[in-house]
Order: sequence, then C-alpha cells, then structure tokens
Amino acid sequence: METEVLWRAVEARDARFDGAFVFGVNTTGIFCRPSCSARKPKRENVLFFNETAEAEACGYRSCLRCRPTHAASADPQVMMAVEACREIEEMPEATLDELAGTAGLSTYHFQRTFKEIVGLSPKKYSEAIKMERFKEGIRDGSDVVTAMYEAGYGSSSRLYEKAAQNLGMTPAIYKKGGKGMNINYIITDCELGKLLVARTPRGICSVTFGDGDKELREGLDREFPNAEIAENDHDLKTAVDAIIKYLAGKNKRLVLPLDLQATAFQMQVWDFLRKIPYGETRSYSEVAEEMGDKKKVRAVASACAKNRVALLIPCHRVIASDGKLSGYRWGIERKKKLLAAEAG
Repeated sequence: METEVLWRAVEARDARFDGAFVFGVNTTGIFCRPSCSARKPKRENVLFFNETAEAEACGYRSCLRCRPTHAASADPQVMMAVEACREIEEMPEATLDELAGTAGLSTYHFQRTFKEIVGLSPKKYSEAIKMERFKEGIRDGSDVVTAMYEAGYGSSSRLYEKAAQNLGMTPAIYKKGGKGMNINYIITDCELGKLLVARTPRGICSVTFGDGDKELREGLDREFPNAEIAENDHDLKTAVDAIIKYLAGKNKRLVLPLDLQATAFQMQVWDFLRKIPYGETRSYSEVAEEMGDKKKVRAVASACAKNRVALLIPCHRVIASDGKLSGYRWGIERKKKLLAAEAG
C-alpha cells in the first residue's frame, strides 16, 4: 500500500514528495525524484528507495534532468505521512491516538494532514492494508480463516463486511478467482449502438457499449475469466428498461444495485461521480480538488477509465479542464451524445 502512495506521487509529479524518496527505472538504470518531468515509466519497471544512496548502491545512476541528489529536505508533513503509512503497515491495529502520538500531533491535525497527503483517512488506509493482506494470503494458498486472522481481522463478520465493499464477491469466491460466480447478461440495441448489461446475484457488474455482440461478450469474458457466464435476461429486464429510458431522455436517474471490484481510491472516485447532477460536468482537476488533493488528476482519470458500468457511474460527466471530451472507455462520440442528451 505504501508503494501505491509513492506511485501516485510519481504519476502526479508531486514536488511535495521530493526528498522523501527516489524511484529507479529498471529499463534505463536511472533514478529520479518524484517530480521529474521526464517521460513517466511503466509501473512494473519502477522501484522505490528511501534515500539516493540506496539507489546508487543498487547500481542506478542519478537523473541529469531532475538531479535527485541535489533535492532539498522533504516536506516535514509528507515525511510524517509516509512514516505513518509504514507504521500502519507494520501495525494495522494501531489506534489514531497512537499514530498521532508518534507523529507528535493532535489526533485532529494528524488525521487531517494524513488524509490530505495520502488521500485516505488512517482508518481507511488500515482497512485497505488488511484487505490486501487477506487477498495475498488467499492467493498464496491459505484457507479463508487463516488468511483472515493473519490479515488482522478479529472476526469473520468484519471481513465479510469489508469484502462486500472491496471485492465485489465473498472471500471464498475470490479465492477461486471468481470461479463459481454466476453472471447473467443480455445484449440489446440502444441509442448508442449495442448495449450489454450483466449482473451477479448481488447486483449489476457490467454495463458496456460496443458495435457488435461478439466484441461485448469477449469483453465480459476478459473481465470475469473464471465466472459462469450465461446469456439470460433473468433479473435484467428492470435494469435494461431503466437504462433505455435514460438514454431516451425519459429517466434522469439510474439507481440500481451494483456488484463491483475496486480499490479504496477507485471506489472513492466512483462515489463522487455518482453525485454529479444530471446535465452537469466536472473536470478531472475539479474532481481531484473536491476529493481533497488537486494533484491527483491522473489517479482520478485512471479510476474513471477503469469504471465498467457505463451510466450507473457517470464517468462521461468528467471532462478535460479545457472542455475537451477526452478519455471515455466506450468512445468519444458516445460521450458527446450522452452529454448532448443530458444538456437537453
């Protein structure tokens, strides 16, 4: 989880993190400060180091553009947040008072500063760590009970409560990579071409647009490679009717049960998008700023791109700061038509 925070700083070229860490790029053998203006590397090629000496000891050379060895001391608040992340990772059960005491701050000041820099409250960050550890335990072959306690959950009820929010399926099903999860879907014509709507017993898991049935079905197979998928309109008529009425301008609200898999940050972005009123738009930077950190524009854009339930999470209402309709998973022309229809 800590590396997720560091990677988001690299994505945003967040100068506040300069001096807090450097990152090395395997393909170039160079290490940089977080704010480096060089072309962003691929995540799988990046390693993080606490100090420049560590990067040099591993054979990386200092970037001539950003000169990381000449970086000033890190922002004390950023260092406090990064150290707190490490403390939470070591002890996810640490209380807010304990974390604030280590940082030498009041609980109010600590929580506010941590959330501003990390993007999540200390409690949410701890919950995300537990969930990641649980998933790692399952992937490594542990049974559900063992993985649960090793991750720090005190009871199965707490685990299943968080699983519903973060996995989109029960832990037992997650362990099998989705195997045993039943998904029904239907493909129909709509205002924007072909429309696929799919659901599990818990709720809608996919709403996608496309040009052909085969393309849409193959996309669903890629999203859920181990699920039992069948073309069947069982329990889908209400959802499809609501979506068709929405596209025709007869319905301005779409409230349907969802069954989604997402990181804590993605879910935070998606919850915000659902609050953007019909007929209105926000820029990626506005969304980032209203969520507490205007530097997370790229992270917001990434969360929008990973939304797989068109319309139900209205990522089409997020546009570029200059008004351009960039970045829509199902095509810019569809985004244009959706916004035009909502504008009336």
